[in-house]
Amino acid sequence: EISPAVIPQATKIFVNGCWVGIHRDPDMLVKTLRRLRRRVDVNTEVGVVRDIRLKELRIYTDYGRCSRPLFIVEKQRLLIKKKDIQALQQRETPEDGGWHDLVSKGFIEYIDTEEEETTMISMTINDLVSARLNPEEAYSDTYTHCEIHPSLILGVCASIIPFPDHNQ
Repeated sequence: EISPAVIPQATKIFVNGCWVGIHRDPDMLVKTLRRLRRRVDVNTEVGVVRDIRLKELRIYTDYGRCSRPLFIVEKQRLLIKKKDIQALQQRETPEDGGWHDLVSKGFIEYIDTEEEETTMISMTINDLVSARLNPEEAYSDTYTHCEIHPSLILGVCASIIPFPDHNQ
């Protein structure tokens, strides 16, 4: 039971477009949902979008949404380290770890198009380094993710078009 006076201050929670309730601490809820997704306790394709201006938290669990993998960044540093990449290169069988391990260890996260609007994505690792070393000259000091490779911003078909970044 909730008092109607509480609703304007609370954040509305939507699941697949249906209003299911409200929450008084949406920041904590978003952090919890993302932590669960990064540990694969919640499906990796679940989208978590917080719209502060509209006071909404939208959770998408339906399949078929466009999403793409990104490296996770915390405090302007990639969570994945060189030793993790070397271990991936030196594995002898597919069972020794692979893509799924990178996702389940929280190094890579799938971000859908809705959630992409609320994240700050670094194009290259160099952007992260310059943001750390020269924060006053950096484009952003709050990167949340980093592209695995800049060409992955496009789909397979679009990435084979010659000069897709040039228009007439």
